Amino acid sequence: MKKIIAGLSRFQEEVFPEHEELFSKLALDQRPEALLITCSDSRIDPTLLTQTKPGDLFIVRNAGNIVPAFGQALGGVTATIEYAVMALGVTDIIVCGHSNCGAMKGVLHPEQVVRMKNVAAWLHYGEPARLVVEQKYGHLSEEKKMMALTEQNVLAQLNNLRTHPAVAVGLAKGDLKLHGWVYEIGTGEVAAFDPSAGCFTPLRQVGAEVVMLS
Repeated sequence: MKKIIAGLSRFQEEVFPEHEELFSKLALDQRPEALLITCSDSRIDPTLLTQTKPGDLFIVRNAGNIVPAFGQALGGVTATIEYAVMALGVTDIIVCGHSNCGAMKGVLHPEQVVRMKNVAAWLHYGEPARLVVEQKYGHLSEEKKMMALTEQNVLAQLNNLRTHPAVAVGLAKGDLKLHGWVYEIGTGEVAAFDPSAGCFTPLRQVGAEVVMLS
């Protein structure tokens, strides 16, 4: 806690004064461009990764960057998605998985989380991705299977996103785009799903136009 409190003190004394004008505007309103749904993993820093400022991103974080299909688990994730689209008018939603994800390890090996009842129940939403990997990528090494699962989980959560009424309307009107990303912690690379190629491709090679369509 000492490190955290010292950091807060530096923010208040050094960082905040440099951005006082921005925070004054944000104190009155927010207009984020995108909703980013990513993992709670402590190694993931969304604003550092995207080099965005306060007010640029609306963020959902949970174990495994999971989005339950609409009606399956009404709660914080569903409410945040609805608010981001209907109240804030975000134009893009990004689901971002990452390498060496503990949640994905639990999805791939459910016996490892059987004693954690709530964790196991939550990771059940990753089951569709696990089944795809089991049937299509079962021959791969553990490391490659994990990466395949991470990618398939992102795609599965994008599919779940489409079941949310606010998202479905936004997609139908052309006001909203969905993006699937996977972040490699060790290299800093981000791959995005390219629907035309049917695979994840380094984002800087394909650009911001790589989107998931309805």
